Order: sequence, then C-alpha cells, then structure tokens
Amino acid sequence: MPNAVAEQALTTPEVLRPWIAGVRTLSVSLAEPAEQPFIRLPAAVTKVILRVGADGRRDVLVSGPRVRASYHEGKAHVRCVELRLAPGTARPLLGVPAAELVGRVVRLADLPGETPRRLAAGLRRLDPREAVPYLADTLPELLSAAVDPARTALLRAGVDALSVRPDRGPAQVRDVARELAVSERQLRNLFAEGVGVSPKHYARIDRVRTLVTRAGNAPWSQLAATTGYFDQSHMTSDFRALMGVPPRSYFVGRLPALTPCQGMPRF
Repeated sequence: MPNAVAEQALTTPEVLRPWIAGVRTLSVSLAEPAEQPFIRLPAAVTKVILRVGADGRRDVLVSGPRVRASYHEGKAHVRCVELRLAPGTARPLLGVPAAELVGRVVRLADLPGETPRRLAAGLRRLDPREAVPYLADTLPELLSAAVDPARTALLRAGVDALSVRPDRGPAQVRDVARELAVSERQLRNLFAEGVGVSPKHYARIDRVRTLVTRAGNAPWSQLAATTGYFDQSHMTSDFRALMGVPPRSYFVGRLPALTPCQGMPRF
C-alpha cells in the first residue's frame, strides 16, 4: 500500500462564517516511514483539531499561532478535521487571548471556562465528517452574545490591510492604524488578543507564506516587490529568520507540508 495523504476543503456553512475561516479534512496513511521530515509553516492562526488515531482514539486539540517553521516526522495513520478560527474568535470560543496560545498545542478541554469543555465533550464523540454539522448547531448559541462586533470588525480590517493580495502588497502598520483611527498601541493590543502576534509579525508571516506559494512563478526580485519587501536582500533575510533557511535552499530541497493531523502531540 503506497503512502497517501487525502485532503479536502469543506464548505463553511454560512452560520459559522462569523467565527470559522475555513474547514478541511485530512487522512494520512504512511505504509513506510517518510524519507524526509515534514515542515510546519509559520501561521498566524489558531486552529481547533479533532484527530482520530489509528487505534480509534480521539483528541480535540487547539493549535496556536506559530511564529517560525518547524520540522517533524509524520505520524503513520491518522484522520482529522481542522477548523481555522477567524481573527477575534479565540477569546470568546477558547476563553484565552490568542497570544497565550502562541507556539502551543493544548487539549481544548483544558482551557478555562464552560465553552471549551462543552465543545470538547461534543466533538470528542464524533467522526471528523460530523464535526461541521455539529458546530453549525452549537456555535451560534455559544458565541453570538460573546463577540464584540465592532472590535472584531476593526481587527479583521487590520488583518486584511496587512495581508498580501493578488493585486497589492501589505500596507504599513502605521498607515493601517491611521486608516482605522486607532493608535499603533491599540492595534497591537487588538492583534495580540485576536490573532496572537503583533501586526508587524503577522505581516512577516503572511509575506513568507505567500512566497512559499508563489515561488517559481516569477523572479525573486519581482516576488520581493509584490510581497511588500524593500528589496530582495530583505526578503531573503526575513525568509531565513522564519523558515530557518534562505529561499533558494528551501525550494531546491522543498519538504512536504506537515498536516495538522501529523503535527500534534499525544496527550
């Protein structure tokens, strides 16, 4: 039986879109150990993951933002559903600001408050395919009164402005703060609670992730310009800081991306 990784992006129901930015299911079956390590890319996002191991054991985990890439061996047989939280969802859903989860993987049930425990208990008994319908029935009741719409809208406008888009690079932090009519300190506080990293570090992670997806489609100097770098040397320095290697070295020996199923510890 050959090694196989099956991944499927699911449609996020309209009722979940205020809180869930994306959903995907994954199934990993490695007949033989992988010859290369897997890479977990930096990611300024918090995820809730329902994982089912080869023995049928279920874990409901929270994976916090990652500020740098890491390299791991993959797990042999595992299935999971990954729920990517929208900016501003961490505290109302998980009971803690996103900044407290940076670089961590924790059990959902170990987070403070009734909401994480209730959600973990409901998800743990499900097959990954059943998670989204369950959440569509559950989350609106849990979160509708807990979210500050104005604060969340402000944060998400900041995230959009600092993200690379097909037609533009990211804005400068000072310009985003001015456009949103907040101080740079207020913007940092919004990002710490709702995203987990500072606006500047969010933009760095987003630029590097964009480079990973666009490399090979244009010269490095052009990629540097379109992703918001001053020049190619600044791009190379930033890429090395977050990925551990310079861009050319990474793409020559490009490693397979680690799925969230594989990258979680056992508890």
